[in-house]
Formats: sequence, structure tokens, C-alpha cells
Amino acid sequence: MVLATLHLIALSPGKTIPLFLRALKSHSIRPLVTAKVVRWIIKPEKLSTHLTQQQWDLLVIVPTSTPIPATFLSEDWVHRHWTASAGVPSRIFNGFEETNRGLLHPLPGDVPELTGALERPRKASSTQGLELNDELLSWSKGFKLGQNGAVSMLNLLSFKPGKEAHESYKTYGKAFAENIGSRRGGNAKLVGRVVPDQNTPNEDKYGWDEFALAHYPSIRHFVDMLASEDYQKVNHESRLPALRDTCILCTTELDPEVGGDTPSAPGIMRETEGDKAKL
Repeated sequence: MVLATLHLIALSPGKTIPLFLRALKSHSIRPLVTAKVVRWIIKPEKLSTHLTQQQWDLLVIVPTSTPIPATFLSEDWVHRHWTASAGVPSRIFNGFEETNRGLLHPLPGDVPELTGALERPRKASSTQGLELNDELLSWSKGFKLGQNGAVSMLNLLSFKPGKEAHESYKTYGKAFAENIGSRRGGNAKLVGRVVPDQNTPNEDKYGWDEFALAHYPSIRHFVDMLASEDYQKVNHESRLPALRDTCILCTTELDPEVGGDTPSAPGIMRETEGDKAKL
């Protein structure tokens, strides 16, 4: 197991994502993940509800052994900040950079076709149960970062007490990996069990159990999954009964090697200068 630290960062006025990432690079900090925060898919209802009161700019995940220097987490750079540490299985951590590169830059034929679920989508009134509603569907069709670029969904998970809840979620995870997620290109590429009391700056104290960063080849693949009967059957039978609370934050991963303003996944438009000015 390797300890990693998740950072949600809202930058101070005048600081931009490219500036921040270049500063990290100048100190030889190589994050596992650098992603621009897009929007909430599911908001927390019991734990860490304060997270929804802030517009976040970045998700940065780094090995705890190589922390972000304190100077770049000071008020000069960061307006708001949240962290949590988690133990990532060594088998995932050791090959993550290569695995992630392959997911973000797939070869022709690697990305599965949509299943057709969006032709007759199953919809609900809210996305809180990880279901599709009219607002999310409309937003996804106008996704400003493009219809063909990858998205990474940060999941925070808190389980109900008892072995049954964990077994139920394991059933869901198995179905996601073997069928309902993988047939849409879904991949829980980075997962870990939260390890509290690591004394990181602004560490979460609310009791999350696990995190998962799930990859989808595009926003269309994600909503195709939510719209489907096969996904919702497993979601309602195995995922929802297991959870005390959860939240999902949609992000798009960035390429720090070219200044941090270019998404790593092809098919996503580069930020304009006007976009940067708003950060």
C-alpha cells in the first residue's frame, strides 16, 4: 500500500492553473493526477457538505511522500483547500502512470461504442442516486470541453455499518469492472481506503471511508451508463443500499508538461485566454 494525498484547491485571485502547475513542476513535484474541476454530479448530504459551498479549480493527487510545498498552499496561492489521505494498493500505484496515459490517449479501436441507452434514456428527478435527469442530460450535450474527451469522476464513499454494506458494494464494483462500466469504457483507475489523522493541511475530519477516481472515455459514455437499465439495476440493488453518503465530482485531467492548461485527453478544446482570466 502506498499513501497518497488528495487535494481540492481553489486558487487565490490572480493565480491561474498554468501558473500553479508550473510552480509545482519547478519543485519537481510530479502528481499522480492533475485535473480541472468541472461540476458536481452528486453532492454530499451528510459528510463534508461544506465542499459544495466553494467553486474548486483543481484536483491534485500526489504521493504523500512528496507533498506539495507549504508555500504553494499558502494564501498567496490558495484561497480554499481540502485534503484527505488514502492508501492506494501497490499494484495500482506502481503502474498507474502508464495505465493512465493509455486511458487518456487511447489507440484507435480502444474506445467502445455507445450502447444506445441514450436513445430511450431512463431518467429520474435527481442525480443524487447516480441517475440521469433532464438537467444533467442537457448539460452533457453542451459540455464545453467537448464530447469526445475523457472525464475523471472523483468519488468519495462512506459505507453503512456492517459487513453486508461492504459486500453489497463489492458486488457493485465487480459488476462495474466486468460489464456495466467496462462496456462503456469505465475504469476505476485509482482507488484507496481513507487513512485519517495524517496531519495534512486542511485535512478532512468527517469520516469518509474510501475514494475512487473513475475514468470514462467521454461524458457521453458516462451518461450512456446512467441512462441504461442494466446499470440502474445494479445501482439500486447493490450500490445505493451500501452507502451512508457519497459525492461525485466531475473533472478533466490536464497535461502539466505543456503548462497545465491543456487537457490530457484528445478531443477536448484548449482553454481560451478568457477562460484563464476567470480562474
